[in-house]
Amino acid sequence: MAQPDIAAPGVSILAATSPLDRFQDDGYVMNSGTSMAAPHVAGIVALLKTIHPDWSPAAFRSALVTTGWRNHPSSGFPIFYEGSPQKLANPFDYGGGIANPNGAADPGLVYDMGTADYINYLCAMDYNSTAISSLTGQSTVCPGEESSFSGVNLPSITIPNLINSTTLTRTVTNVGASNNIYRAVIEPPFGTSVSVKPNVLVFNRKTKKLTFSVTVTTAHQVNTGYFFGSITWTDGVHSVRSPLSVRTEILQPCSSVN
Repeated sequence: MAQPDIAAPGVSILAATSPLDRFQDDGYVMNSGTSMAAPHVAGIVALLKTIHPDWSPAAFRSALVTTGWRNHPSSGFPIFYEGSPQKLANPFDYGGGIANPNGAADPGLVYDMGTADYINYLCAMDYNSTAISSLTGQSTVCPGEESSFSGVNLPSITIPNLINSTTLTRTVTNVGASNNIYRAVIEPPFGTSVSVKPNVLVFNRKTKKLTFSVTVTTAHQVNTGYFFGSITWTDGVHSVRSPLSVRTEILQPCSSVN
């Protein structure tokens, strides 16, 4: 949940500014910087909204995340994190990748979310029923079982404390052709094994949404830390890629002294 969703260039963005800004022109200025990536993405979503006026905000986010470029779109070179020291970028740096507007216009599948998903998230954040009811405008009670961040239908998966094995679910909605078959392609994070059930999703005119489970298991002893992979659903035309981030935790065996 702490990772960014998507990266975008924040270059030469027309932004409102203070009247005291000496570079301003009638209250506006051309700005560049990391914060200027936000209006860049907002502009992309505004264009996508004209194509898909009935999509939810979650659907737009999903479309951007699952179609993002992981390599530089013009050169094809890997993306590096501009820090010290410089390193190869990972999902914690760019989320799904660099925003790809044309790809997001036709993502194939989206991970959609409704009111229940957001309530589940707030419950997992330990908001009480009174606070959530005030937000929703109606009486709302958290489910009896403990809510979990992993149950939120995000287009990415993060497991912060994998010790042995864990299973979570996701639901995808077909926004492409009615009759499509998608197959799972898995890139497991280092030191883990990943399985998806079912690993084939068959959509038709009646079946628009399908749920699948993801099981991640530690494959062998590795150092504690985050490792990265992905789960991609492909029909031969679309590649619906979800970043997978796993932090493995190794329990050290107890030794007794005689």
